[in-house]
Amino acid sequence: MAGAIFHDDLLAHGILKPLHAVVEGMGMKDGSYNLVTPHGVSSIVKHYLKESGADIYFEHHVTHINLQGDKWEVYRKCGSSEAFDAVVLTMPVPQILQIQGDIAKLIKEKQRQQLETVIYSSRYALGLFYETGTQIDVPWAAKYITDNPCIRFISIDNKKRNVESSDVGPSLVVHTSVPFGINHLEEEKETVQPLILKELYTILPNLPKPIDIKCQKWRYSQVILFLLYFVLLS
Repeated sequence: MAGAIFHDDLLAHGILKPLHAVVEGMGMKDGSYNLVTPHGVSSIVKHYLKESGADIYFEHHVTHINLQGDKWEVYRKCGSSEAFDAVVLTMPVPQILQIQGDIAKLIKEKQRQQLETVIYSSRYALGLFYETGTQIDVPWAAKYITDNPCIRFISIDNKKRNVESSDVGPSLVVHTSVPFGINHLEEEKETVQPLILKELYTILPNLPKPIDIKCQKWRYSQVILFLLYFVLLS
């Protein structure tokens, strides 16, 4: 099976490792086990991009995709364009539907209506970063929270990933609940961050003071409803 090939490859390269840390409140199915990416989920993508041998370019905002003969002409926000044999889109559906050009014409009206029914959950993520040697005194590496209107998940990230280091301080990651994320989705991060911190210190009142805090709006977190999956072939 293809899944087993990827699984074995990622384990062999140390990109995936079995999760041994204590995660409170996590549901487990019989016969299942959990994995963790010590260097973050992005390390999976980076691994296969490196294996592909492709040239990688970041920060290119695509606005239009047109079919020119047997090539796809991809236009960037800066005005330049480049031709490709094939284009693979992996962004959330609402962002795909915003792309203009021939690609928009290839999506039939019924297909567009069905794609527009895809609903995503929305959350905020908060990262707290600490000085080297700081101790966060909790008996778990991560915990699911069920009795707070704001926070759903807390992780001592370096502990969960099992990458303790004497050179880098610990970090704590907070995910909000979906209802909280939706209710505050259109607010500025600077307004939402204090609300999350207030609830965090209610749950963990003895947290040490961080040296840095980053708040991230996660508009498209996970698909919670989809009515159609289709492959569009030209």
